[in-house]
Amino acid sequence: MSRFRVVRSVPLAPEEVWRRLTDWPAHGRQVPLTRTTVLTPGPSRVGTRFTARTGLGPLGFDDPMEVVRWEPPRGDRPGVCRLEKYGRWVRGRAEIEVAAEAGGSRVVWTEELSVRGVPGVLDGVLARAGRVVFGRALDGLLGGPPGGGRA
Repeated sequence: MSRFRVVRSVPLAPEEVWRRLTDWPAHGRQVPLTRTTVLTPGPSRVGTRFTARTGLGPLGFDDPMEVVRWEPPRGDRPGVCRLEKYGRWVRGRAEIEVAAEAGGSRVVWTEELSVRGVPGVLDGVLARAGRVVFGRALDGLLGGPPGGGRA
């Protein structure tokens, strides 16, 4: 299983960061050749399901996910959203944490995933690619280049 983490500090309130990062269709607009469709009525909560479809025409794959933890940020308490990926090609989990910090918010996005047909020996390559793709998606969702550190 490939594991990676992306960290950003941004000059936005935690509630605004949470709103942007849990706008599931917006994720699809940040990843090339991807469209995200929410399958359950809103608002987002535990049990919300959505699918990210990546590809061109009939060539592509679905990445279905479900929200299994939903705790928006409140005051000094960080927000945590955990997603389970249960697709035919992509399995694993993602966790988004949003915490207040001086001047804004800190985001920690952690992914653990396996891709069918990709041997474990390539987990490092998959993790590096994931950091790049998800880092760019985070930057787009948060409104531009990161204001803080990367990990």
